[in-house]
Amino acid sequence: MSGQSRLAWLLTLGEEERTLMLGTLSEAEREELKHHWELWARPEQLPPQADWRIWLICAGRGFGKTRAGAEWIRSVARRDPDARIALVGASLSETRAVMVEGESGIIACCTPRFRPVFEPSLRKLTFPNGATATMFSAAEPESLRGPQHSHAWCDEIAKWETAGNRADKAWDNLMLGLRLGEKPSVLATTTPRAVPLMQRIANGSAGGRTVMVTGRSRENAANLPSRFLRDIEAALGGSALGRQELGGELLTDLEGALWTRALLEKCRGKPAALSRIVVGVDPPASSNGDACGIIVAGLGQDGHARVLADCSVTRPSPERWARAVAGAAAIWNADRVIAEANQGGAMVESVLRAAEVNLPIRLVHASRGKVARAEPVAALYEAGRVFHVGVFPELEDEMCALDIGGEYHGPGRSPDRADALVWALTELMLGARGRPRVWAQ
Repeated sequence: MSGQSRLAWLLTLGEEERTLMLGTLSEAEREELKHHWELWARPEQLPPQADWRIWLICAGRGFGKTRAGAEWIRSVARRDPDARIALVGASLSETRAVMVEGESGIIACCTPRFRPVFEPSLRKLTFPNGATATMFSAAEPESLRGPQHSHAWCDEIAKWETAGNRADKAWDNLMLGLRLGEKPSVLATTTPRAVPLMQRIANGSAGGRTVMVTGRSRENAANLPSRFLRDIEAALGGSALGRQELGGELLTDLEGALWTRALLEKCRGKPAALSRIVVGVDPPASSNGDACGIIVAGLGQDGHARVLADCSVTRPSPERWARAVAGAAAIWNADRVIAEANQGGAMVESVLRAAEVNLPIRLVHASRGKVARAEPVAALYEAGRVFHVGVFPELEDEMCALDIGGEYHGPGRSPDRADALVWALTELMLGARGRPRVWAQ
């Protein structure tokens, strides 16, 4: 039996028989075996059996999405010499670093006999049989206007640039040019985020028959460092961000929410020169479960606010939350602490002073409901005047759980972090209008 025949036969065996037979292979056969993706792939990493134009793999970090994409491109190129493939990433640098030259990228997945020639200056890979793949950046939608393709692999579509609807324009231009060959098709691989393009593809309104595959990070545990899973599950487990980044869930928004996840994604921003920095504090009523919301925010010289840090602490004693406030103020060189005083203004100030908070403290008293005080701040987000410098999972979970009807839908009993955010942004952005009366618990 030839080497190729033995490998083909091995693919037909069950797991136990296959394990026994692996020991009978020669060194050359074992090397060849590394490139037989059908042996190693999980079913979710292989093309669906159903008829599809769009194959969406929406899964957690470390699931094996990149490997699935690279292997699909390799198989397309191998069987179709006329294949003209588009490789689209968030940027050209990411397309090259991850999709082409990455550890699980196209070049690493190809056998030496079928390894493509990569010409970076032309953004092009040419396979030995004549099939080609060209790199594109989703941040440059017009570059996809005109070129025609038979296949496409789009990576991390949920992080494509949303400003100016670039992500949607890039996708639409790609789909309009996907008209070569008998069965033009596109694979989109991504960790989900509630951005408009992601939702369009998931609900089947993005240009063709869609098959969506979901998966969790833990499904690929055999190929991930155990410390990675342990640490990231400890950090994110139980939060909405954990369900998204590890569980691969496309989170839907609460009907009537003041903030939506799509809105928050649009409000991601970069650091900027700041003219003021404040620490908003929502002190706990007790140490029996409530968190102390501690949010650091700054006012940029461009007139826009930046949310800089979530330093909140859970189930703290008065001394512990006060020291956390003092630490946040010192680290960020804040010029003022804004603290709700409904739970006892003199007590709140004395606790903060005991923790050596030496900067000015403004005590604010709630006189309206949570929604009434949060609505003007939510409007600032809608107007594009507030940016989150980073991702703050617990804070953002709370923000998206406040609805216009005045209800809070969890997590926890109270939106402590969101309250602290509102205090800080009211001080920075709403001026005197927001200072005298802030909002009731």
